Amino acid sequence: MRAAWYERQGPARGVLEVGSMPDPEPEAGEVRIRVAASGINPGDVKKRQNAFGYGMPFPRVIPHSDGAGTVDRVGLGVERSRIGERVWCYGAQTYRPFGTAAEYVVVPSSQAVTLPDSVVSFEQGACLGIPGITAHRAVHAAGSVSGRTVLVQGGAGAVGLCAVGLSRLAGARVLATVRSDAAETLAMRAGAHRVVRTSGRTRDELIHELRTLAPEGVDHLVEVAFDTNIDIDSQVLANGGSVATYASRNSEPPIPFWQLAFKNARIHFLGSDDFPQAAKSAAADALTALLSNGWPGFAIVKRFPLAEIAAAHEYMEDQRAAGRIVVALAE
Repeated sequence: MRAAWYERQGPARGVLEVGSMPDPEPEAGEVRIRVAASGINPGDVKKRQNAFGYGMPFPRVIPHSDGAGTVDRVGLGVERSRIGERVWCYGAQTYRPFGTAAEYVVVPSSQAVTLPDSVVSFEQGACLGIPGITAHRAVHAAGSVSGRTVLVQGGAGAVGLCAVGLSRLAGARVLATVRSDAAETLAMRAGAHRVVRTSGRTRDELIHELRTLAPEGVDHLVEVAFDTNIDIDSQVLANGGSVATYASRNSEPPIPFWQLAFKNARIHFLGSDDFPQAAKSAAADALTALLSNGWPGFAIVKRFPLAEIAAAHEYMEDQRAAGRIVVALAE
């Protein structure tokens, strides 16, 4: 098969190679997917850069945990009826060496999830895994949000869009913050009831508008930038409210301890690789329901062929445009 890989960490053009490898074969409980599209997430880039300082987990890594395609072989114990099924997959390169930047990928059968409708493209499926599962965990980490007010910070990002849709699906009143007109449109289409623009606004102006929209406070908050926003979060959170955060630029951010303590706040720190399998399965079910209910999905801003995977990684590093980037392996 054609595949992209790296055997040392570093700059994209310095370490990523494209060539031929033996076709993988599924073992017991696994399926093999002929990959149509491979989604790139920030974590894929950071692993290749060794941003977390963990080094090479395997001698050779095929990057990317998320992808979509068609099941073409199954291992022992997996029903043969799965052959020919259109699926999206997650965790392909989570504690495993070979991800979806290849013509074929092998994953546990439970991690190959049926695309609910032929209208849902492989590209959309390839973008679901890490953002969708992270969003589901972020929405539900503190319990049911039905009938409660949820604020999604960064409601037009990949995780944010999923969190908006999943919160609405779960029966919440959904507020979202965004930076631009285009982002506001995306968040509204995803299911937000009200959207707050942050660009050009002072801290006090944002707090005032959010308090106006949620006079009793926000019950649960999905946070994309913990270090930047925790001060505002602590001001708009309801007593007994909760924050679920999955990202922070500052790895050691200060927090307004007493403000959070007096509100009896709960803070959930989320790392998607290590969510319980039951949580990942519940997320997959919810995402399928979300797609089936007509959720509009992601904006795909750039497509690269496998031969240009280094350029795809560089494009993501430069953050040239909002939206998702995919590597296309089939028409």
